[in-house]
Amino acid sequence: MKPIFLIGYMGCGKSTLGKGLAARCDIHFIDLDDYIEQSRGMAIKEIFASEGEAAFRELERKMLLEVSGMENAVVACGGGTPCFGDNMELMNARGITVLLRTSHARLLERLKRGRAKRPLIAGLDDDELDRFIAEQLERRMPHYSKAQEVFDSTLLEDENQIEQKCAAFISKFNLPLKQNQ
Repeated sequence: MKPIFLIGYMGCGKSTLGKGLAARCDIHFIDLDDYIEQSRGMAIKEIFASEGEAAFRELERKMLLEVSGMENAVVACGGGTPCFGDNMELMNARGITVLLRTSHARLLERLKRGRAKRPLIAGLDDDELDRFIAEQLERRMPHYSKAQEVFDSTLLEDENQIEQKCAAFISKFNLPLKQNQ
């Protein structure tokens, strides 16, 4: 099976869904940001701070090329990954790209709860965060819209919802279940 690339804005559920699929299916889950951090032995924010965004995007492209050759993998991409260079074209050529679409209200709710862990939004108040999400989505949507598939990820708030979404995703993309399931 070619890799499946989960794309979308931060907080849309790429990691939650990817981990849930890996737990239920005979596939590997790769969080691209974690993969980059492990490869470099540095946090993403440290790479940005010491080498700058251009160097990070170059590294991200190199790691994306690496994971795009893997079989039976679901890859959660960073929110900005599809927006740089020809990353979308690469992902579309090497696998299946799936845009996880979540309502603006749900993104805002999730990001309010988790903003301390996200340096890009940590210092924003609720109104600033709301505007930031709207502006970023508007800029990124032309890239996100190049995805081959769209999957609703609005309801991933508890184990029951995650189970339902995983089942729907598995059915839609005919993913191989683990043998003990």
